[in-house]
Amino acid sequence: MPTLPWTTPNPARPQTRALVMASRLEVRSFKDVPRFFLKSLAAWKQVRTAPGALGASLIAQPLKRTFWTLSAWETRQDLYTYAKTEPHYSVMTSLRPTMKDSTFTFWEVPVEQLPITWADAKQHLADQAQADAADAGA
Repeated sequence: MPTLPWTTPNPARPQTRALVMASRLEVRSFKDVPRFFLKSLAAWKQVRTAPGALGASLIAQPLKRTFWTLSAWETRQDLYTYAKTEPHYSVMTSLRPTMKDSTFTFWEVPVEQLPITWADAKQHLADQAQADAADAGA
């Protein structure tokens, strides 16, 4: 399972809070995996220079057709600016038809808790997936 370890593009200001975003992304078929992986590397390169990015990591599980992202941001606006900026914007829109399932979750932490562990992120994602399923059934 290839993992790109936590990288810290910008230092956090002490005694502030960070917005954390985690995602679980599953593609429809194995033929979509190489393309998704290559495009995710472009987004990874972008996040390493993105204003307001405090940290990021990526896990690729190609045999499960699943990719996990984890990032921390100074503000929600910094995250949204990154998402709307190239190449991420084109990556996101071009891969949308290949997606089978995706879960996104957001929470805040004191910057002193960075980096976020994958165990913590996966628990937040599991909780979000459960809440999404409950909402869909309501």
